[in-house]
Amino acid sequence: MNEVVAIEGLDAEERELIVPSEASGQRIDRFLAASMPDLSRTQVQRLIEQGMVLYAGRPTRASQPLHPGTIIHVTIPPPVPVELMPESIPLDIVYEDADVAVINKPAGMVVHPAPGHPRGTLVNALLARYPDLAISGEVRPGIVHRLDRDTSGLLVIARHDAALRALVEQQQARRMRKIYQALVVGRPPVCGTIDAPIGRDPRDRLRMAVVADGRPARTHYRVIATFGDYSLLEVQLETGRTHQIRVHLRHLGYPIVGDPVYGPRRSHLRLTRQFLHAGQLGFFHPRDGQWREFTAPLPSDLSSVLNAMQ
Repeated sequence: MNEVVAIEGLDAEERELIVPSEASGQRIDRFLAASMPDLSRTQVQRLIEQGMVLYAGRPTRASQPLHPGTIIHVTIPPPVPVELMPESIPLDIVYEDADVAVINKPAGMVVHPAPGHPRGTLVNALLARYPDLAISGEVRPGIVHRLDRDTSGLLVIARHDAALRALVEQQQARRMRKIYQALVVGRPPVCGTIDAPIGRDPRDRLRMAVVADGRPARTHYRVIATFGDYSLLEVQLETGRTHQIRVHLRHLGYPIVGDPVYGPRRSHLRLTRQFLHAGQLGFFHPRDGQWREFTAPLPSDLSSVLNAMQ
C-alpha cells in the first residue's frame, strides 16, 4: 500500500511506495510517473536528480530497475507560489464571444497551474488571449470544468463572473452535455450505464477507484465500432468526478487503451497517452439561454490508430 504522510510544520510531502510484483524490471522513473499521476515523468526525474527519491534507503538513478517488495521513498518539496503569467501559446478556438469561449484542448496541456506546472497551461494561454479575464481573483480564471492532461477535446471557458456562475450551475444541475470517444480493451455489451460511487483508492491515495463511500457517479456508454479485441465507445457523463470515465471503464472490466494509471500494462497499439477525447460539448448560452453544441474531430494521433486497426 502506498502511504502519504505530511511533514509536520512544512508543506512538503513524504510518499512511500512498495514495488508490486507486476512492476518487476521496470525503470523507477516510469513506475513512479504511472503510480503518481499528479507528477509528470520529467518531474519525477528531477526529483531523482535532486536526491529526493530513495530506493531501498539510498539515492538512485532514473534507469534503476525495480525488484518486487523494495520500498521507494519520495520527498516532494513544498510548492513555490507562482504568479499567474500570460503566455502566447496557440489555442484551437472553436467558438468565442464576449461571454464564453470553447477551446479544443490538445493532449499534453495542463488546464491550470499547479505545483510542477506553473507555466504552459491553458490558463496561461487564456490570460494572453483575453487580458481582461479576471474572475474573482481565482487562480483558475474562467475554468468551468477540466480535462486530464492527456485527454484532448472541448472545454468551455467563462469570460466573466456572471457567465461562470451560469455555466457552473448548469454543470451542477447536469444540464451540460459532454460526450467522449474512448477506445477500450475488450468487447462490452452494446450499451449500458455504470452507476458506481468514486473516491480515493484506499490502497493508493493518489488514484481514484469505485468505493462504497465514494461520491455518486454515473456514466453512460454505447459501442460505436469493434476492432477485434478492442471497442470504440461513445461515452456520456452524467456526473463529473475525477478520472470518472477511466475509473468506471476499468471497473467494468474494459480499461482505456494507453491509460498509464488505470489501463492495461501493455498494448501493441502505438499510443503515448490514453485514447480519450472530449468530442462533443453542449450548454445553454449564459446570455441568451439558447442551446449551443460543438464538436471536435479525433486528433491525428488517435485517428491514425483507428485507421491502422481498420
